[in-house]
Amino acid sequence: MRKCQAQDSVGPPAVVSSRGQIFVTSENTLAASPDSGEKSSVQRRDFLLIGIGGIVISGTVPLALMARESPKIQVLDTHVHFFDETRPTAPPRLKEGKPLPRPILPDDLKKIAQPLGVVGAIIIEASPLLEDNQWWLDLAAKDAFIAGVVGRLDPAADDFEKNLRRFAGNPLFRGIRISHNDVKTGLNGTLVDRLKLMVELDLALEVNGGPDMPADVAILAAKLPKLRIAINHAANLRIDGKEPPRKWREGMEAAAKNPNVSCKVSALVEQTGQKPAPRDVAYYRPVLDTLWTLFGEDRLIFGSNWPISNGGAPYETVLGIVSDYFTEKGEKAAARFFLGNAQAVYGLRKR
Repeated sequence: MRKCQAQDSVGPPAVVSSRGQIFVTSENTLAASPDSGEKSSVQRRDFLLIGIGGIVISGTVPLALMARESPKIQVLDTHVHFFDETRPTAPPRLKEGKPLPRPILPDDLKKIAQPLGVVGAIIIEASPLLEDNQWWLDLAAKDAFIAGVVGRLDPAADDFEKNLRRFAGNPLFRGIRISHNDVKTGLNGTLVDRLKLMVELDLALEVNGGPDMPADVAILAAKLPKLRIAINHAANLRIDGKEPPRKWREGMEAAAKNPNVSCKVSALVEQTGQKPAPRDVAYYRPVLDTLWTLFGEDRLIFGSNWPISNGGAPYETVLGIVSDYFTEKGEKAAARFFLGNAQAVYGLRKR
């Protein structure tokens, strides 16, 4: 994407994708704008946006920037991480064998994401330490840009129920993330019974793992049909521009048969193994088409995996790839992918 200013406009800057689509941006809005061909003499138009927590926001934007009849789309990034190794209890986070040079916090993300129309983000755990759940919640409490927190608790631990109830008492705590190994070992143990409490507390479960993970997620989802589950990073499939392997597709198909399973379209650029990763959406299309066929417009959600994604491409490339793909699917599909489906998965609360 690149920034531009439409001629004779007095509104916010626009961001143009590689396909020529215009995204009108401000701190609160992102409007994807395919040309409808309709002409109008009206200079400004009122619009309504469905915001985080279901709040209806009204405003105006110049038609010159909206490219006539543009869809109005907000972006919620459902997968970001923050680090601060200056904290006494912080676990080490290394980059090329060295500690991170400085904290990575919400203001760092907002500087690059808000100009592109991102209106909020969900913190995803990046530490096994119990009290880091509280640290993430404290970050969220200080900044309304953070829509929620997905923490880390061990479902096999004796104090799982106590800790889950503790953090779930904060409405910003929207779920936990576990590993594929947690699922594999837990299916033969107490995992299913333990996770029933998450249904009671209206929390979501995220599962991170490799391409063989979705098949086990399918089993778990069938045993807990009321538990909302999100597969992370499209199961970390290696992306090479070709059709995805059959085993991954079969596992994803089994998982997608459960209506309580969604898939997070995230970490795409990292999975190419290229630096920088390709920008052309065609390179990712075989995987995206498969996900679209299996999960449809109601169960795919956007996540960047920032700042880990910086290892593959800058944020605007990460957003631009999926913007190119999902705006092709129409305004409704794009709006659900970038915000609506996340609201359903995480049960986001009004802030």
